Amino acid sequence: MFKRELRKKYKELRHELSSEEVEEWSLAIANRLLSLDIWDKSYYHLFVTIAEQKEIDTEFLLHILAGKDKEIVVSKSDFATLGMTHYILTDNTKFQKNAYNIPEPIDGLEVPVVKIEVVFVPLLAFDVKGNRVGYGKGFYDIFLSECKPETIKIGLSFFDAEEIIEDASEKDIQLDYCVTPNRIYKF
Repeated sequence: MFKRELRKKYKELRHELSSEEVEEWSLAIANRLLSLDIWDKSYYHLFVTIAEQKEIDTEFLLHILAGKDKEIVVSKSDFATLGMTHYILTDNTKFQKNAYNIPEPIDGLEVPVVKIEVVFVPLLAFDVKGNRVGYGKGFYDIFLSECKPETIKIGLSFFDAEEIIEDASEKDIQLDYCVTPNRIYKF
């Protein structure tokens, strides 16, 4: 399938999920992440859930990271440049929803991209080669291209892999892993 078709398909599939399924599957994903060999790093970039889109609830993962005393990095999007500014999450971080209902930090201590060692990547769909489909704006494509080559990129998905994203391009940054409630894909 093509990205446009996959976006439509997976938005519809997500829309059909109950709040109980979202919670249960989000917890299963967080627990499955514990088996990955990624916990020796310091700086972890975490997306903040857009509840209206029935995204994976990253609150469970946030608690794991905090419990392991990791530096948690959250971002604010600039829709004019499609760039992102990254901030350390602290007890004092205040969030505000932007025009797309994305909760974003208002301000804080900025973190350079080169410090980020693990990125948990939001997505709508992915394939068996590690290609991903997001909402189509390109924020994560730009962000991931700015990361160091050794930065670990982990997609989080409620659904299993598609066989192929037919219009994946050479410029797309592939995932290293994708974690679903039922399994871990390694690419």
